[in-house]
Amino acid sequence: MKRTYRVVVAKPGLDGHDRGVKVIARALRDAGFEVIYTGLFQTPEQVAEAALQEDADAVGLSVLSGAHLTLFPRVVDELAARGLDDVLVFGGGIIPDADIAGLRDRGVAAVFTPGAPLDEITAWLEQALDEREG
Repeated sequence: MKRTYRVVVAKPGLDGHDRGVKVIARALRDAGFEVIYTGLFQTPEQVAEAALQEDADAVGLSVLSGAHLTLFPRVVDELAARGLDDVLVFGGGIIPDADIAGLRDRGVAAVFTPGAPLDEITAWLEQALDEREG
């Protein structure tokens, strides 16, 4: 890792299941990232504002409710509205394979579904952020 990266992890929407996002937060922390978990029931505006206030390098989103096609792009749009186009957005949750390409087209860099190995997620994020550093 070229430096310690700051990652905001969030649960946008009304999905109250947070075990997965807490596991991801801990895995990222253990891999050397600085992690800020925003908690449950966040609006896209709150997530983007947290990324701004925390000077985040990346935002990780977790949605199990099926609202990913609405919430993930709204977070990307809210980040852009704050001039944070360079913040890497990735997500996970119960997301059908058919939806992943559309999310990528809307600015979500990667999507991890249940069962994705934690070391795969942390390695991907480290590599993606290192590449942005140049």
